[in-house]
Amino acid sequence: MKNMKIMAIALSAVLISASAYSCGSTKADSKGNTNDTAQTTEAASDGTDSEATTAGSEDKRSDSSTDKKSETATTSSKSKSSTVTTTTAKSGTGPAASAKNTSSSGSGASSSGDNSSSGNSSSDSSSGGSSSDSSASSSSGAGTSNSSSGSSSSSGTSSGGGSSGGSTSGSSSGGSSSSSTTDEETGEVVTYDAKITLGSAASFTGNNVSIDGSKVTITAGGDYYISGSCSEGQIYVDTSAEEKVKLVLDGVSLSNSSESAIYVNEAKKCVIETISGTTSTISDNASGNAIGQVIFSNDTLKIKGDGTLNINSAKAHAIASDDDVIIEEGTLNISSGKTGISVHDDVTINGGNNSIMGSTNGIKSKGTININGGTTVVCGGTKEEKSSVYCASTFNYTGGYLFAAGNSVSVPTVCSNPYIVLKLSSAAAGGSNVKLTLDGTQYADFTPHSSFISVMMLAPEIKSGSSFSASVGGTSTKSYTVSDGQNLFS
Repeated sequence: MKNMKIMAIALSAVLISASAYSCGSTKADSKGNTNDTAQTTEAASDGTDSEATTAGSEDKRSDSSTDKKSETATTSSKSKSSTVTTTTAKSGTGPAASAKNTSSSGSGASSSGDNSSSGNSSSDSSSGGSSSDSSASSSSGAGTSNSSSGSSSSSGTSSGGGSSGGSTSGSSSGGSSSSSTTDEETGEVVTYDAKITLGSAASFTGNNVSIDGSKVTITAGGDYYISGSCSEGQIYVDTSAEEKVKLVLDGVSLSNSSESAIYVNEAKKCVIETISGTTSTISDNASGNAIGQVIFSNDTLKIKGDGTLNINSAKAHAIASDDDVIIEEGTLNISSGKTGISVHDDVTINGGNNSIMGSTNGIKSKGTININGGTTVVCGGTKEEKSSVYCASTFNYTGGYLFAAGNSVSVPTVCSNPYIVLKLSSAAAGGSNVKLTLDGTQYADFTPHSSFISVMMLAPEIKSGSSFSASVGGTSTKSYTVSDGQNLFS
């Protein structure tokens, strides 16, 4: 009996122990499920926090969520400041601009590279800076940028640090925009203050230009690249201060029947430069009225470049200047209904291959004439009192070649070597060919457009003792022997 009691007590102990183990296991499972539910609930309630936060850590979860939102906002801000679209667009009706290796900056990081566009590009907002236009690299298409900064220009009218686009009317505003092109011979990139396309509705990119239909006005010093054609247009140079202006002509065709096709109203000096391998023609339009001149300048005018410039006038002076005219190089062909080159001050020829045909005077200077180089053929008109070369002051010859034919001629007052004037017994008709020979070598072969009676030859090879002869209209003269100073042969 005693033993049975002991066994009963032991059995009870076992049952109690098993019951206790069963209760502990249930509590553990319940606690684990509660934690999982808490994690799910917390994650769902904070959509901006992707990390799970354990139950019972409200303060820590709140701090973590705030930090995460702040980090997200900072990242977004950095992204906006470093994503800069560099878009250069021209306004107006002209061709779109392009940009190469244009760097742009914002409030944060900056982006750079060949991020350029042209065509119908636009920018909703742009900040100041400088933009460049390179014709060597461009992409076309209609692109739109919602925000840009740094070296970017927006379509429409820009001001301040940016550039003004190719507006078809009004004036350009200040800035540091420039246009560039690549020289085909040297491969060098040449930068211009503006690139202008002539036409009935002219256009431009760059600075210091305003457009009014076919009239292009240049308002400040600088270099301006000009292309295109217009039958009734004008390039008008009017700088507010005395500044140097260069007009670079790339195959331009420009005429005007009522005004000068190129008019320099105010500039310290205006240079007309022709690009190698191109031919530009400036005229008064053959049907035009009697106007003053095809090209006029109030200030010094210089002609240079390796290309060809033709100046044709039916009823006007070809070139006229109230200051000086300087010819440096290139090929210049003038056919004028009045005087070929008429200046108030000085005419200087330093180089070039020049043909000047005037219906009154060929070259007329109220100041000096200076022949220092180049090869120039100049012929005057049919009026008896008019000259192939007329100089009211000092006529200096130091080098180069000058062959002249007309009714009269001004001879050099200062000459480094002997020179020759041939006086015909009677006037030769226009269209009569002239050949000039020195020491057995033919130096000139040209055909005056008008009747002439006197022929002049200036050349560095002329020296005392040389033999000279001429052929006029197929008839040869006798051979003459040259002496020092002026040689007047008849």
